[in-house]
Amino acid sequence: MPITNSRRKQRRSLAAMAAVLPAVAGLAPVALAQSPGSAAAEVLPPVVVDAGNPARRKKPASQTDTRLSDVEPAAPKSASTGGGSAGSAAGGGAGSGAEGVDATSSAAAGDGTIAGGGGIAGASTTVITRQQIERSPHATLTDIIAREAGVQSTSLYGSANGAGTTIDLRGFGATASSNTLILVNGRRLNDWDTQGFDLSTIARDSIERIEITRGNSAAVLYGDGAVGGVVNIVTRSAAALPDQVRVEGGFGSFGTKEGSVVASVSSGAFSALVSGNMLESDGYRDNNELAQKSAVADLRWTFARGSVYLNVAADDQELRLPGARLVDPNAVPPVDQVRHDRRGTATPLDYADKQGVRGTLGLSYMLAPDIELIVDGGLRKKWQQALLFNGFSYVDSELATASLTPRVVVTRPMFGVPSRIISGVDVYDSDYQSDRSGGKGVAPVHVYDGGDRSVAAYYQQTLGVLPATDVAFGGRIQWNRIAARDTVDITAPGACFFGLCEPEGLPYDESEVDEAWHLGFEHRLVPGLTLLGRTARSFRLANIDERIGAGFPTAFDLKTQTSRDWEAGLRFEQGTFRIQSTYFDMRLENEIYFRADTFTNVNLDPTRRRGIETIASWAVSDVLRLRGNLTYTDAEFREGAFAGNAVPLVSPWTGVVGMSWDIVDKRLVFDAAVNYVGDRRMDNDFANFQPTIPWHTTVDVRLGGVLDRFHWSAAVHNLFDSDYFDYAVASAFATGRYNAYPQPGRTFMIKAGTTW
Repeated sequence: MPITNSRRKQRRSLAAMAAVLPAVAGLAPVALAQSPGSAAAEVLPPVVVDAGNPARRKKPASQTDTRLSDVEPAAPKSASTGGGSAGSAAGGGAGSGAEGVDATSSAAAGDGTIAGGGGIAGASTTVITRQQIERSPHATLTDIIAREAGVQSTSLYGSANGAGTTIDLRGFGATASSNTLILVNGRRLNDWDTQGFDLSTIARDSIERIEITRGNSAAVLYGDGAVGGVVNIVTRSAAALPDQVRVEGGFGSFGTKEGSVVASVSSGAFSALVSGNMLESDGYRDNNELAQKSAVADLRWTFARGSVYLNVAADDQELRLPGARLVDPNAVPPVDQVRHDRRGTATPLDYADKQGVRGTLGLSYMLAPDIELIVDGGLRKKWQQALLFNGFSYVDSELATASLTPRVVVTRPMFGVPSRIISGVDVYDSDYQSDRSGGKGVAPVHVYDGGDRSVAAYYQQTLGVLPATDVAFGGRIQWNRIAARDTVDITAPGACFFGLCEPEGLPYDESEVDEAWHLGFEHRLVPGLTLLGRTARSFRLANIDERIGAGFPTAFDLKTQTSRDWEAGLRFEQGTFRIQSTYFDMRLENEIYFRADTFTNVNLDPTRRRGIETIASWAVSDVLRLRGNLTYTDAEFREGAFAGNAVPLVSPWTGVVGMSWDIVDKRLVFDAAVNYVGDRRMDNDFANFQPTIPWHTTVDVRLGGVLDRFHWSAAVHNLFDSDYFDYAVASAFATGRYNAYPQPGRTFMIKAGTTW
């Protein structure tokens, strides 16, 4: 893989955002992280919780969906409008389904067939529909996802659109962004840096649904990083929509202004959907402004045996960084900025900007009625710039990733029983360059160049071994080569102090082979009651920021993290009532983690996550629906100096209770959710001797409606104005000393729009 020291000769007009590095308090014992390892609608009406599917229908030849899902598409347009059937993935290069989403297997239905796709058999899967996203009382996309069972979130900025917020499946705390895999239309978007993919750059109007699959099992289909689970964002396609334009505008607290437009059109076999979104906000805190724009386009040509699709997207984000608020009871006089100046800033000059573009071109073709070939490739690029430490550190980075992911789906009997196979090859190639200097406009002290190339082959199959039983198994083998080097300019400002110069990192160029596997089952014990279980292995390689670290000299060398997990549970359905409860147990070796006290990334001693996730929903009547979930997560060290201690930033208890009420059909609707997050250990508190981040409860409500071509909504978030923070980093030495990132109190958002 080529690695170059040459500068990019041109900067695109969409230049970008540097991975936000952990900041450091002026009094050394505490690290002020601008990023915590540098967030399912209170989804009402209720989400189907892996409940039984009706009889499966064969997928139309023109439908292309994600590997994880095969939710029935909207009815195709009539010939008179020239539309085709909707692609489940809305283009974007989705793969065709794997096993069972939301009714994951034939066992749930007892019809003797294999599910058309969906979550992986034996895994806990949730689907958040478009209607649930639109009606959610939660403020941001990350909030919607974080209100699902087994999901937590961490926000440093309290931004209006959830900018910079990370979501965490099954308790990884500061490294959540590297252990939760984000997909858009079935394609992985986790970048080869700590900053990762920012969900706030995806406009809610462009989303068709969200699929959440918990645990290691998706590593077979998607590889590196699918440890805690996978979140798949499926965007909309014009093929399932009438020719229309939807325009919406809104305003809210802290000078927030938002506007969006979505247009869809079809002509014969061609269809196109274009959406754009803009948002501006002054932010809750000083130096907390946000300006963001994004756009998505889906173009599709459908023919008798398949479709050709092109999905492109771009985003531009400017975010000011307010930094942390210091609490130090040992100071003279004692300091408590969280209580007395929670909206202030210690970093009035800091900011982080980023811009990105991505595109996917693909073909879906039915080789035979039961054999589908999908060939697609993608390219994405991200530019990042950040000014940190009040102007004394500047980061200018560029990351490009190219991918090719051909695969085949075979749905035909094998050994006399129903069978579904998905098998393919994934090729990814990432190229990274980052200039690190002592200020904006000066020569960089360090220039980091790196590349990550991987080639993987995978196979996954579901067999309906009995009319009431599905068994799924699969494996993946992945070759990775990683190369990186550091070039130091000792003549650059800030490179040397008192004759001591920063050392140059040791070059790194290594390759390795990793593997993942999955074995799962679902068995219908009696009508309405299903037993599910699975076991799996996954892996995660260190990203480039983790290899660079913040200490000197850089060695780039970290061991690959591995995880083995298992889970088992029951799913019950009676009429309109559904409940599922699962127990999971995950054991990790060489977990990769940033030590804020030593400013280095390390492989931790063995750790463990285990817990119970319970999800329930009940349609009380045609106009009233209830939903809730409760999760217990025990994340702890298994061995070493901290054996038995809790892993920082993981709340043992989280829960949500919500309702959806159609007061006057769709003309007046009300949605509400009560959200609880228990206390958790602060980042860097491996010894578990510091105060915990306090528990908090918030209430979100939304009133809205649709009248003819017009729609409106008014939402209040954190109705009772609770003061809380969900991220803090503690001193490794001074008891009670920490830096926290306060979140907004009560906020509101009012929106209105029209469709024609």
